[in-house]
Amino acid sequence: MDRRTLIASGLVTSLAATRAFAQSDDDGAGNAPADHGGDGGAAPATDTGPTGKPAQPYSQDELVNNVSDFFGVTAENAGALIEKIFKDQGKPTAYIAGTEGSGAFFFGLRYGKGLMYMKDRPKMDVFWQGPTGGFDWGGNASRVFTLCYDLQYPDAIFRRFPGVDGSAYFVGGLGVNYQRAEDITLAPIRAGVGFRLGASLGYLAYSRQRNVIPI
Repeated sequence: MDRRTLIASGLVTSLAATRAFAQSDDDGAGNAPADHGGDGGAAPATDTGPTGKPAQPYSQDELVNNVSDFFGVTAENAGALIEKIFKDQGKPTAYIAGTEGSGAFFFGLRYGKGLMYMKDRPKMDVFWQGPTGGFDWGGNASRVFTLCYDLQYPDAIFRRFPGVDGSAYFVGGLGVNYQRAEDITLAPIRAGVGFRLGASLGYLAYSRQRNVIPI
């Protein structure tokens, strides 16, 4: 009788332990913290559309000072070129300040990186790349200050901008050519040897990250 009681007691104990283990396992799964995405795993927000009010333009005086400081040239030289651009295009709503490198033997490639500035918007990294064609060869690295016209929100920059034929101007040691896509016009300003004919005979594709293939 004692033997039967001992066996029955062991079975009850084993069953109770099994139930307790299963319950604790279920509780652990039920009490696990829910994954709500969190700020750490979220992709950075992008500005994909206008806010309902037009972008605020930059004045001529603001850009003369910025271009003069950026290239290390006199305000007179910067002012002469900015005056020419303002006469052609008016007031820009954004600008990109950065650097680029290029190389060509009649046909070549151009790559750049900079920060885009708009009033009432955070600054944003911008990359650009594209092919060039023209009667030029060699390589160079230069600083580039690009004025952006009719750009109403930052993400609108991410597209391909062909050069406008016959748009190259040289004033006070600085050169500019115009690029246009739909209603947006860009005016990249380069200093001295950094400006090459090939820039106006190709296109530049602007992107959020560096693309080795210039498309």
